[in-house]
Amino acid sequence: MTNDGRPMLATLEDLSKLIDHSLLRPELPDAQVVEGCRVAREYNVATVTVRPCDVDTAVRAMEGSGIGVSTVAGFPHGSSTTATKIYEVRDLLRRGAIEVDMVLNIGRLISRQFEYVETELAQAAAACHESGGLLKVILENAYLTDELKIIACRIATNVGADFVKTSTGYAPSGATIEDLKLMRAHSGPNVRLKAAGGVRTLEGAMEVYKVGCSRIGATATVAIMEAWKRQLAAEAQRK
Repeated sequence: MTNDGRPMLATLEDLSKLIDHSLLRPELPDAQVVEGCRVAREYNVATVTVRPCDVDTAVRAMEGSGIGVSTVAGFPHGSSTTATKIYEVRDLLRRGAIEVDMVLNIGRLISRQFEYVETELAQAAAACHESGGLLKVILENAYLTDELKIIACRIATNVGADFVKTSTGYAPSGATIEDLKLMRAHSGPNVRLKAAGGVRTLEGAMEVYKVGCSRIGATATVAIMEAWKRQLAAEAQRK
């Protein structure tokens, strides 16, 4: 059992449906976005996470697959105005995304302007939920003290966010086990946990799952899933 009482992973889909296959690098050409969507279909992941400009492409590519399209807002710095972020969220959902990973305003959080942060996240959560979408709040832990990570998790809980997420993948560091434990301990039971930044192996994926993650942002989906296939095949041979 995991730290939060969930059973350990046992099937291909148990792992694949934890993965948001990430296609967010700024230099990706269109052909690689299309190829990434094909990979997402092949491995039957939870979502394919694309840049805002690629949502239309991804929605077409995922049609009929049962795999959602997720995207990002205020990415990667979180410093867009609230009005800009909310317009972005609504536009992306209108285009067919079903989940939005939005960076909170890091500077405002560090400046202890907690009401600003909460008001912005409340508006983003409302915009997502009124369209049937989910909001993942990116904290960008590399820049935060533990105290601020805890406060951010409590704010995300208060506004009804669906997930708290460790990082964008563009800060000096990404997901750590210590941060994930801290976030799980200080987020409400209805708030799920996403690890992003640095989860590139099957062992890493298993480790973050054990401490409470319900989603993993990954660029190394193929390597992780192929390692999982080999492990399941070896276990089946031993039985």
